[in-house]
Amino acid sequence: MLNTLKPILATQSKLTALPPLSLYIHFPWCEKKCPYCDFNSHQIKEGKQGFDEARYIQALIADLETELPRVWGRQVHSIFIGGGTPSLLSANGMNELLSAIRARVNLEPDCEITMEVNPGSVEAEKLAGFARAGINRVSLGIQSFQDEQLKALGRIHNGEEAKRAIAIALQHFKSVNLDLMFGLPNQTLEAAKADIETALSFKTPHLSFYNLTLEPNTYFASFPPKLPSEDEIDAIFEQNLALLEAAGYRRYEVSAYAKKDQECKHNLNYWRFGDYIGIGAGAHGKISFPDKITRQVRERHPETYMQAMETKGNALIEARDISAKDLPFEFMLNVLRLTDGVDTVTFGERTGLPLNVVSKGLDEASKKGLLDLNPNKLKATEQGLRYLNNLQEMFL
Repeated sequence: MLNTLKPILATQSKLTALPPLSLYIHFPWCEKKCPYCDFNSHQIKEGKQGFDEARYIQALIADLETELPRVWGRQVHSIFIGGGTPSLLSANGMNELLSAIRARVNLEPDCEITMEVNPGSVEAEKLAGFARAGINRVSLGIQSFQDEQLKALGRIHNGEEAKRAIAIALQHFKSVNLDLMFGLPNQTLEAAKADIETALSFKTPHLSFYNLTLEPNTYFASFPPKLPSEDEIDAIFEQNLALLEAAGYRRYEVSAYAKKDQECKHNLNYWRFGDYIGIGAGAHGKISFPDKITRQVRERHPETYMQAMETKGNALIEARDISAKDLPFEFMLNVLRLTDGVDTVTFGERTGLPLNVVSKGLDEASKKGLLDLNPNKLKATEQGLRYLNNLQEMFL
């Protein structure tokens, strides 16, 4: 049951308008669990038939139906299908899922529909089928083009397969994102440059470029590889940032780069503290109402999730209102990732709180040179983006 938290929310004013709404769909299976991955993904066991696609799709559709009363009348402006490896779904299964979604929610005419794709599971006919089903944007988990690095990262594809996957994706989709990592085990400045130059040669409209981190509860956390030093990682980042900018990509978020007007609409909605329905095993959701903002979390294990949907009609393990004391941090945690920040008025529009509740943090961050001095913007400086965790913690 949702907590009312009325005493805590007593100082919160009502939202004057609801933010844009997105839909996130989690696909929890993958062919092989990567040693750095802390996402809710479950490796398909050898000798098994993989996963029950029809059963999982029915659970997703039922899950979406439970959310409809909470978002009635609102348009969905983006859909993101993440994982795991969603490209393990069949084209027919994807068509069934997207058709069911269209029958139940009102999609904006230019709704962005993204699917994550593993280069090791790319087939030309299958990608064509995904495009026919309605997918209009794909995000390829390339990570590196170098076989040695890919092997160290536990990826199932090699460099040539990565290039082939990009070429095939570009035949079927105008909007293609490439995920690339840096700070990889034993990575040199020259190797990192080669990765970026290879990615740039495909001229995709969007690139994600992020630092490998050792997350808790991963294989790498227990058995850490030898990573470059902080100085070496900084040198790699500065070198490749210059290459990206010279090629016409603008850094619009800490780890995201895009050509003009090619930013990811779905992720922008997250970072601007928008709303999103989250369905699937382990999915998170955030929905705003005039008088409260709520969060939900679903069962993580796919079998437990499907059983819960089939027996109880919902798979929630957590449903709560965000308290007024937590809202400022949650808002800043997202918007300060954006290189352009947001207009100051957005704070009140998205939280229902007056800006003065964060005045102490704003003053402290400005004095330390981490926050832009423009009173009409909530925007990190270059230094603030560099030390983003420190900046965000000022609003805890």
